[in-house]
Amino acid sequence: MTDQPTWDSPEPLADDLRVETDRVLPSWASPQLAAASDSVGGPVGIHAALGRSRSWTPVRVVLLLALVGLSIGWFGKAGCIQQAPVADAPGQVRLNWDNQRQFVGLCYSDLVASYEQDKLTPADLAGGAFPYRTFWMQSDGTGGQAKAYLSEPALSGLLMYVSAQAARGWAWVADTLGLPKTLDVVNYFNISALLLSLFWLIAVWATMMTDRRRLWLGALMALSPLVFVHAFTATDVLAIAMLAVAMLCWTRDRPGWTGVFAGLGAAAAVYPVLLLPAVAVICVRQRRLRDCAIVALTAVASWLVVNLPLLVLYPSGWTQPYRAWHDRGVEPDTLYRLISLATGWNPSTPLLNGIVLLLLVAVIAAVVYIGLRATTEPTIAQLMFLLVAGFLLFGKEWTPQASLWLVPLAVLAVPYPGAVLAWMTFDALVWIPRMGLFVDPSRKWLPAEFFYAVNTLRGAVLVGLCAVVVWQLVRSDDEEPTGGRLMRSPVAREPAADLPGV
Repeated sequence: MTDQPTWDSPEPLADDLRVETDRVLPSWASPQLAAASDSVGGPVGIHAALGRSRSWTPVRVVLLLALVGLSIGWFGKAGCIQQAPVADAPGQVRLNWDNQRQFVGLCYSDLVASYEQDKLTPADLAGGAFPYRTFWMQSDGTGGQAKAYLSEPALSGLLMYVSAQAARGWAWVADTLGLPKTLDVVNYFNISALLLSLFWLIAVWATMMTDRRRLWLGALMALSPLVFVHAFTATDVLAIAMLAVAMLCWTRDRPGWTGVFAGLGAAAAVYPVLLLPAVAVICVRQRRLRDCAIVALTAVASWLVVNLPLLVLYPSGWTQPYRAWHDRGVEPDTLYRLISLATGWNPSTPLLNGIVLLLLVAVIAAVVYIGLRATTEPTIAQLMFLLVAGFLLFGKEWTPQASLWLVPLAVLAVPYPGAVLAWMTFDALVWIPRMGLFVDPSRKWLPAEFFYAVNTLRGAVLVGLCAVVVWQLVRSDDEEPTGGRLMRSPVAREPAADLPGV
């Protein structure tokens, strides 16, 4: 009798033999990625053990890609922190914004612009002033002077203050140790960029963990063209990170922490408060009104922890961001400017405020109706995408960097990565004609009409994405797209969630 061959594993089998069997594989879901994967060995094999790697896990790879995207974003703004010698002052340097470098070079950043509001008195971040307590004088538009404060919500203003104090501290260390000196504003921008980068990494991680089946979609967020352009345009990343963590907590059935981070997000920007109606829709559908109350109460509590001390101590400074919104007229980026250009309509500020508030209430009501009547269980990301998109489309201001708010939401809510990438690329390119609005006539490269045409198209593209999300909510179960169904919220943790190689 011939001995039967025996097969032995070259290594001892692990005690834990679980694999991730439910993960969506990009090289299977996308024909384009399947073809592109040929250069690295082809699509994942049908017998591959997923979720077992302890080194190059999807999370680590995507976070590394996020660092690459953030580096591109920093280099894009580096032109605006260049230094130049001061005339008639040997050894002194100044920030080189000559010849409108910040607009012509497309490197403008609110972080740099807001650092020195008044060079004559120490009443700004550069002078060590605490936001909301101190003010500077500026023109009121009628030939007089008026008090001005930092026009940022509380948590964003505190982040800017921390960065400014760190920049002043670094300048002291450099003087003490004899290190090469740089302008405080340069140090301030770099420190701010470092802090915002940490928050963006948190946002990417939280977004990936919110839908573990589609971990690799995090790469779409990490390498978003909007990140290349706007990661360091302002402090928007802070609110994005808080909202991303709040959504993650909701999918992990942690309503208390959901409210805490939603409140912190609302303290950094206004739009994260829209998480409350989104949570309410899900709670009504799932008969979980207690969780809805927990989210609302903890959100209010965390918001008050940040805002109440500033409101009590410095009411004039604290209300500055909201007064600025109230007094703002028709902005170039908004629907109302397009209507004004087409019809000559010139609304008063009170009328404009009333119209905006009514439309925002209508957006919330429409999304709540769609969510309650949806034939498929809506996810928190789908509802938030519709709410935030409506907030931007019908709001009083849609700055170019505000489109960054939609990036994690679109990645989770829109099932077509190609469409999401096309939208992000187009929206990022809007920055070019937007900066052209500020340059002198002799330097203009595009007429203002071109920006308004592009901005109209930007709104139309966003409306198209909203239509896709609405279709996802009203479709039947057998019409599920190739990308796979999003994780329902909340869900119980699956055994695969504890795999070592996530």
